[in-house]
Amino acid sequence: MLEALGHPEREYATVHVGGTNGKGSVSTLAYRALREAGFSVGLYTSPHLVDVRERIVVDERPISRRAFAEWTARLRPLIERVEASFFEATTAIAFADFAARGVEVAVIEVGLGGRLDSTNVIMPLASAVTTIALEHTQYLGSSLAGIAREKAGIAKPGVPFVIGESDPEIAAVLRAEAEARGARPIVTVPPGAEYRGPLGLAGAYQRRNAAVAHALLGSLPGPFRPDEEALRRGFEAAHVPGRFDRRGVWLFDVAHNPAGVEVLLAAMAEARVPRPLHTLLAVLADKAWREMVAQLAEASDRLWLSVPPSAPPERRWVLEEVARYVPPGVILEPDFGRALEQVRQGAGTALVTGSFHTVGDALARLPGFAPLG
Repeated sequence: MLEALGHPEREYATVHVGGTNGKGSVSTLAYRALREAGFSVGLYTSPHLVDVRERIVVDERPISRRAFAEWTARLRPLIERVEASFFEATTAIAFADFAARGVEVAVIEVGLGGRLDSTNVIMPLASAVTTIALEHTQYLGSSLAGIAREKAGIAKPGVPFVIGESDPEIAAVLRAEAEARGARPIVTVPPGAEYRGPLGLAGAYQRRNAAVAHALLGSLPGPFRPDEEALRRGFEAAHVPGRFDRRGVWLFDVAHNPAGVEVLLAAMAEARVPRPLHTLLAVLADKAWREMVAQLAEASDRLWLSVPPSAPPERRWVLEEVARYVPPGVILEPDFGRALEQVRQGAGTALVTGSFHTVGDALARLPGFAPLG
């Protein structure tokens, strides 16, 4: 597809960000800092919460409906001929849109894994892997070391590679894979390292993400490296919908694995969110939902389980089966809209979490909350 488009991904500089948790935040922080440094910057992230156009942004402006439709129409015969996936198609559209809008640099978030991800066609100025946890085991394998090797597959010869993983053993696997691929230099963000300046993203864990973003930006070649003032302004202005996203009584977070829930609960404890805590959890069937239910049942005053309407039917968990594994007192409400109404009633904090589908479906239903209005 990119060949048919004249390789638009070669018309601007790129920065590549992978990892299990935190890659969206690191990508946004890098994007904001580069914007403050005066560049025209593209940002490609996934998945979206409500509108697919959230994935493709240039200088705060999402791709227009007309442009998305025109790129889709132009590529459709080729998409059908090569049987491209939705993500492959949107990646090609994003790269073409960035070139058409004249970006100078684009921050590209990996979709899944790294080595075989659609975004791995780029030759970036620098790349980073944030953290490693068990996810997508049917594609990436069931060991942390194996997943780390897949994610380090974005390392390129002679390109700086930043390691955000704080576990020394997993960081060593990432380093070994990056070295085997010829990445230079390789920068490991020390365990416990945190960014100390003002930060627009809430939660102590975001200070670790900001430290990774700081190291990534610091590894860029001179002409593209933001100075400290641009970093400060960009990090302070950063906001990611659906990541510890507090709006009145509501708290939205796209945590979709046990590691993400652990980080979320720590951030909530630090913020001392008002009680009682009512939680609406809706998870995809291929995630480690038993652990997530146990974590949130213990932390919440009341817990609802539901099904996000936008989740693909083949990936939805079946609440009748889930019921066999949940603690007493957990409320199963298949109707997502009804569950959303119930979780708010009497809550000091109404937490909505479990997947991008869950948070996106909630934001779409609550007046004025959708990311693109």
